[in-house]
Amino acid sequence: MDPLVISGKNLRVDDVAAAAGGCPVRLDPAALPAIERSRAAVERLVAEGRIAYGITTGFGRFKDRIISPDQTKQLQLNLVRSHAVGVGPPLDERAVRAMLLVRANTLAMGYSGVRPLVVQSLIDLLNAGVHPRVPAQGSLGASGDLAPLAHVAQVLIGEGQATYGGELLDGRTALARAGLKPIVLEAKEGLALLNGTSFMVGLGALLVRRAVNLAMTADIAAALSLEALCGTDRAYDARVHAVRPHPRQIDCAAFMRKLVAGSEFLRTDDPNNVQDAYTLRCVPQVHGAVRDAIAYSQWVINIELNSANDNPLIFVGDALDEAAGDSAIDVVSAGNFHGEPIAIAMDYMKLALTELGNMSERRVARLVDADSNGGVLPMFLTEHGGLDSGMMMAQYTAAALASENKVLAHPASADSIPSSANVEDHVSMGAAAVRHTESVLDHVETIVAIELLAAAQGVDFRRREAGVQRLGEGTAAAYGLIRERVPFLSGDAALAPHIESVRQLVASAAVKRAVEDGLGAA
Repeated sequence: MDPLVISGKNLRVDDVAAAAGGCPVRLDPAALPAIERSRAAVERLVAEGRIAYGITTGFGRFKDRIISPDQTKQLQLNLVRSHAVGVGPPLDERAVRAMLLVRANTLAMGYSGVRPLVVQSLIDLLNAGVHPRVPAQGSLGASGDLAPLAHVAQVLIGEGQATYGGELLDGRTALARAGLKPIVLEAKEGLALLNGTSFMVGLGALLVRRAVNLAMTADIAAALSLEALCGTDRAYDARVHAVRPHPRQIDCAAFMRKLVAGSEFLRTDDPNNVQDAYTLRCVPQVHGAVRDAIAYSQWVINIELNSANDNPLIFVGDALDEAAGDSAIDVVSAGNFHGEPIAIAMDYMKLALTELGNMSERRVARLVDADSNGGVLPMFLTEHGGLDSGMMMAQYTAAALASENKVLAHPASADSIPSSANVEDHVSMGAAAVRHTESVLDHVETIVAIELLAAAQGVDFRRREAGVQRLGEGTAAAYGLIRERVPFLSGDAALAPHIESVRQLVASAAVKRAVEDGLGAA
């Protein structure tokens, strides 16, 4: 596998996913001059005793406390130790790897004042498979993701905890087993490691990647439900969407037409049934809007991946020499650590994904309710209703998850709470927005899995009772994949394992790939 080369300039969402999955990483040598200039500037500031936030001063409310040159190393060590206050369950290894990559890429830009050693040490953790144990809770999303990143920095200095080879170890032991050594933080380096958006951006990048897959899979589930319910594809007519030209609505309608092309399951024009329920008829309008939200989030994340987001930032002239003097160095205290762009983007995406789940759950309800589907399918998708409950409870689970999502969809960014004795008086709550988005995504993957399971059951009933056989060019591939995992349910059975089996197909993008392959073959 070719390594991912980072320079602080060209990182993208797909790159984060690749590194999270184990792709090796290396630093672009072209990034070294900027890193070294920034580091030389910090060393001069310390040597000259200049006042610069977090370098020769304390942090937060202690911004006016001057730190002597002989205490600058201790200051950075104390920062890491005091800020490692995360609580809650640990992040999974993919999320931690995303954090490591994003922080290394940010520091590689050359505005943070760290030594190349610090950037390389983050990369070494990635390549060696040393994964700091990072509790999920504790970040306010302004002054960056301080607590989560402090747990990362702890391992760099040989403290904290990390997993290596599947075993949870103390940081020093984990480094030693991987053939790595702890580093001693110099001036500014602890602050540069902690003061940034790497948790919310790293995890956000992974969630965007999952959301792109989920949106397409929800289209596939909707198309299979349309066939099971004897619906019509008239609402996906290209002319309809051309006169309301939202691009992703148009794209979704085109995809739906491809999915059901050639299907024998759709009804022809029926004067007594001219249109379907909204959750079938309005798929392009709703799912297209969801795609808009995901695309916006991806745009924000891609910008943030290549942003200098710590504080202060070190700007250095072309020549750092004695003649240039202080004019060659400008230390600017500002607010690039504030996570508001990511917080709002994640809140937007989780609201959109909640709607995706709402649509899917309502289609499940229609599939299992003979009164709602006009008797096209038997009640609860079972032929022995009363003796058997069929898929009655599967809809309950979908409804429970959809309802919980409505609570989680409340915007985290609408909240703020002051910290650091009111010096940091507005925070983004971006980390909470990202964590809630992950929960919503998990739930919607399960809801869509339940819809696919119910729709496949419906297709089998229609094949048996109506004699139709041919599914659409895309939906046939999805149906085939599901039936490889889950058989037709002729009687009651424990559904939880089947739901989980199909959820794995959804989450792994297997459904999406199968359909793409099927459409390609067609």
